[in-house]
Amino acid sequence: MLLKNCFYVACHDGTALTEVDIKIEKNRINEIGKGLSQPHPADTVLDCSSCVVIPGLVNTHHHFYQTLTRNLPQVQDAELFEWLKYLYEIWKKIDEEAVYYSSLIAMGELLKTGCTLSTDHHYLYPDNFGGDLMGIQFAAADKLGMRFSPSRGSMSLSKKNGGLPPDSVVQDEKKILNDSLRVIERYHDPSADSMKKIVLAPCSPFSVTPESMKDTARLAREHKVRLHTHLAETRDEQDFCQAKFHKNPLRLMEDVGFVGEDVFFAHGVFFNDSELETLAETKTAIAHCPSSNMRLGSGIARVREMLDRGIRVGIGVDGSASNDTSDMLGELRNALLLQRAKYGASALTAREAITLGTTNGAAMLNFPDAGMIRNGALADLAVFDMNKLEYTGSLADPLAALLFAGNSHQTKYTIVNGRLAVNNSRLVGEDEELIISKGNAIAKKLLAA
Repeated sequence: MLLKNCFYVACHDGTALTEVDIKIEKNRINEIGKGLSQPHPADTVLDCSSCVVIPGLVNTHHHFYQTLTRNLPQVQDAELFEWLKYLYEIWKKIDEEAVYYSSLIAMGELLKTGCTLSTDHHYLYPDNFGGDLMGIQFAAADKLGMRFSPSRGSMSLSKKNGGLPPDSVVQDEKKILNDSLRVIERYHDPSADSMKKIVLAPCSPFSVTPESMKDTARLAREHKVRLHTHLAETRDEQDFCQAKFHKNPLRLMEDVGFVGEDVFFAHGVFFNDSELETLAETKTAIAHCPSSNMRLGSGIARVREMLDRGIRVGIGVDGSASNDTSDMLGELRNALLLQRAKYGASALTAREAITLGTTNGAAMLNFPDAGMIRNGALADLAVFDMNKLEYTGSLADPLAALLFAGNSHQTKYTIVNGRLAVNNSRLVGEDEELIISKGNAIAKKLLAA
């Protein structure tokens, strides 16, 4: 593949190139320069003369299944705990078809807004679910051509023992560990070119026992996979942990060994100063979810202060019932604006926001050759056409224009592993009308049930 005469290319080191070509050989960037020749007549040549090319964006927190329960009137104005209690009664009806099509919906949206690598935090396992849940999700990723690193989530505490969900969606902790080992052995590919990696992710401190957190961390480290959970998202969570464990959530995570360079927490809104220092010292990372935090009224994460302390921060769109989109470029825009609302007009620059959504996210998910544009990097690219009315007058800084200007965040091309996943703003791997019709039908069936 040859990207010809790119108007603007955002490189891995913060520099930019203009009017250059990008040559892709197999699944990696082979050469970047002016006037590169097309080596084979059958190669794909893309005219990028009006396009900004950035590294493929990386989504570090999501719940794909929630695309089927977006925008429900009953929880449009609810805070997290009440929101969860209502939705669990719907989510407990999720079946194999719902998992497959919700995954296509979420990944399709992500790909069309520039995301090439995503995780997913699926912690809901209804007792009537008959299939291989992670296998179903990987099948959807294969269909659309997305690089995918989902987390095997878990919940073991239901209403009867102090949790929030109904009994029918939680699992025995031994069963959780056994299945976590199974998905690692079956799906995890640690290679440099990997399209599939596994993360282990108990849902939250109020969804599993401390023993389960400790056992999961031990298993993950035995097999060198990443660890993830929700943490310090709301005041309710702080109050729960103080009442039950007599400590804040992060101190509980320290006690069970769930901190370190291989750990990333979703949200991190309610960390105090000493806890930020702990995150920095232990090199624990944060998946910042600005839209969800605004939507649920949870608060504003201290991202500027995290970055100043050397804490790695990535970007997550979070679940589509609390966002309610999977708009990856839009999430970067909201991250930039939300920090400015808290800290002032220069709190987060456009280039810092792009770094959160590319290099930082790829490192958090342990894909060191993704999230950058340089020779030898994985050929994961997002290509945005700037020859549009909404970008007119904004091209003094084409990269920043992606966040400050525009009314559509859709790419012209999204390239994953050297292949087109989005071509002329349409998904390549599956018919979009089919996904839409199936998704709406399944959502309607869930609500009726």
